[in-house]
Amino acid sequence: MKKTAAFLSVLALLCAPAAAREGFVTPEQSHPLEILATPPAPHSPTSDAELAELHRIEAARTAEQAARAKADDENQTIFLYRTVFGEKFSKENLPAVEALGARLKADESANTGAAKDAFHRIRPYNVDKTLHPVCKTKAKDDSYPSGHSTVGYLTGLALIDIIPERRDEILARADDYAHNRLVCGVHFPSDVAAARLVAYAVHAIMELDPAYRKDIDAARAELRSALGLASAN
Repeated sequence: MKKTAAFLSVLALLCAPAAAREGFVTPEQSHPLEILATPPAPHSPTSDAELAELHRIEAARTAEQAARAKADDENQTIFLYRTVFGEKFSKENLPAVEALGARLKADESANTGAAKDAFHRIRPYNVDKTLHPVCKTKAKDDSYPSGHSTVGYLTGLALIDIIPERRDEILARADDYAHNRLVCGVHFPSDVAAARLVAYAVHAIMELDPAYRKDIDAARAELRSALGLASAN
């Protein structure tokens, strides 16, 4: 029965006008509360081990690493992949890519927001006051899953749909972007792991959406032309 209901919700969304929704996938489709395990409780052995890992990262953190993490903290757009594609990869040059990225960010907000509100995980620096985060902090208990990391993986998977021959570089950047949430000191490692799971689940559903395929086709033609790459089949 649950599978039938999920299928019907997907079908209903795919039949809806694209203008009626900001993103491509809703939490009713991706079921983040069903695919994510409950995060470790504060002061549990697992949570304490994660805090110890954050302390190790903080102790080894260089000024250069902190600067890169802070730069990533300020950028939750598809153009975080400028480090992969170079100076031509900008919103000024790529309006179709920018539009795709905006819809993917809306997907992140909707799908991680549902989980964040349900799990109410306390941020690591609010559990352990001896941590010294270098990025923006907040009082709200919304650590799980990481929104930034979800954006990184979700936009990365879309870019692989566009330029599959750069898959390894894209995935490496997605992992680096997610790891920078730990360098920042603002997320637990399991927050990042959960974000990756959400992103892959959302992307799998997204692939079935004709609206996504249409936006990907436009972004593919635009980006491959801008980078001087041959048209993909």
